[in-house]
Amino acid sequence: MAHGGGPEWNRQVEATVAHLRERLPLAIAFGMANPHTLQAALDSLDERGVGIVAVVRLFISPESFLHQTEYLFGLRSDPPARGMMGHRMVDGGELEPLTATPRILLDHQGLMGSGQASKIMVERALANAPNPSETGALLIAHGMGAEEQNERVLASMETAAAALRVAGMAEVAVATLREDWRGPRSEAEREIRAAVDRMGQRWTRVVVIPYRLFGFGPYAGVLEGLEYVDARGLLPHPLVSDWVAARVTETFCAAGVDSPLGPCDAALPDRSR
Repeated sequence: MAHGGGPEWNRQVEATVAHLRERLPLAIAFGMANPHTLQAALDSLDERGVGIVAVVRLFISPESFLHQTEYLFGLRSDPPARGMMGHRMVDGGELEPLTATPRILLDHQGLMGSGQASKIMVERALANAPNPSETGALLIAHGMGAEEQNERVLASMETAAAALRVAGMAEVAVATLREDWRGPRSEAEREIRAAVDRMGQRWTRVVVIPYRLFGFGPYAGVLEGLEYVDARGLLPHPLVSDWVAARVTETFCAAGVDSPLGPCDAALPDRSR
């Protein structure tokens, strides 16, 4: 499962998992837990005789679309309060669960907080910081609307922030734009601009690193008029491929199923830490 975006966004995801297609049946469902693409992916695996499916959620936050995903796969009985835009509904306005013949094993992890993501963040920062000891770094993520959920996102970002500090960055801060919530976003924009401006007055360079799967997101508009260097998101990078493979193996092994990608005694969480 991946959010999906423009052609290049989707191509990067396809390339990330391409090597896995040689080792096991694989299908991609783009969209925000979109039942149409999820059903098509399940059907394609069912047609190939697959009996057990490990569902890996290639999202930054482990909470992204989780309720809807669990409901669609029949792993919980209560539908979400509202379905994501564009998703099919049944009478009464509720989402219709998917029809799944294979056994579903759902991974609950997200990239945020993983050792792989932290290593990529450090690489992105250092590639844009000739003198780390004179460079400030700001990590920005999408964020959540609810305060408690957003605080959990910020706490998860601290894993990468700590790695950046160890790598020698002069100052490191984390922030969320809370992109889909008008009120919280306005406040977040002010705080993000203030952080970049403050760092710019203290250090010779400011690097803004998007904690996103691909691209720079809407941050250029938010930071218009300020001096900073923009880094890339997590893709492309082979460590994302490693993360997906590790999550597949961990998901199978946790259910007592042999993984086609490696032995279960090697499936340790965050082996890249």
